[in-house]
Amino acid sequence: MKIGAWILAARPKTLPAAIAPVLVGAALAAHDGVFETAPAVICLFFALLIQIGTNFANDYFDFVQGADTEERIGPTRAVAAGLISPAAMRTATILVLVLAFCVGLALVFWGGWWLVAIGLLSIVCAVAYTGGPYPLGYNGLGDVFVFIFFGLVAVGFTYYVQAGSFSTVAWLLGAGVGALSTNLLVVNNYRDVDTDRVAGKRTLVVRFGRPVAWTQYCASVLLAFGIPASLALTGFGVTLFMPLIMTPFAIFLCVLLKRSRTRADFQLVLAQTAKLLLFYSGLVSIGLVL
Repeated sequence: MKIGAWILAARPKTLPAAIAPVLVGAALAAHDGVFETAPAVICLFFALLIQIGTNFANDYFDFVQGADTEERIGPTRAVAAGLISPAAMRTATILVLVLAFCVGLALVFWGGWWLVAIGLLSIVCAVAYTGGPYPLGYNGLGDVFVFIFFGLVAVGFTYYVQAGSFSTVAWLLGAGVGALSTNLLVVNNYRDVDTDRVAGKRTLVVRFGRPVAWTQYCASVLLAFGIPASLALTGFGVTLFMPLIMTPFAIFLCVLLKRSRTRADFQLVLAQTAKLLLFYSGLVSIGLVL
């Protein structure tokens, strides 16, 4: 099997959603003087594997449930395009998520055995996003999954395994990262609304329409940028105003999403939304460290 097909299935443009929260959680730990390299790196590998496993599962289950068809205008999906067999993708999904669990087990040394439950829940939800008896993504709960696990949980627990305690600031920053991570899903669902409707995939865009989805995208941007600005005003210092440098770019993306019609349009918005997430998280992290 060609390596290119597996890279395609891993969806590299979505990987900033795994990197960003770990970066912010580690930066907050550095700000508080509790940063530890080993647990931070383990968190990063765990998050990346969960993201890739979720993408593999999504590729497999969307094909099985008929959501990926020739009418879909999004990027090529490996199973639907015949690049990878359904059986191979199912096996790869299991292997990646098992590897994620094994990597995550190392965090028990810093956070205790109860973290096993969080790891297992993350893995179950990665599969349940598009698989199982009640797929989250098919019932309008995909946004909630991304916000919680690639925002609150990823930032909050990255901080926890280094500091040994939770932080209200970590949850707030997690909400900001989670909001922008959710926008990656909003773009996908905004693009695929017609084929999702036919396949019975009741995303929030299918339920409420593109105008509401566009409003959600813009509101998520406002929330994300408002959080570090609020922290800057309440004692964290002016360096947390740094993410506001990206405001014109964020406004541009809001306009671009509304005007998008073609495959190329949506690919551009998705790639640039991922870039916004990564740059935002980088600027928040730099602001925290400084």
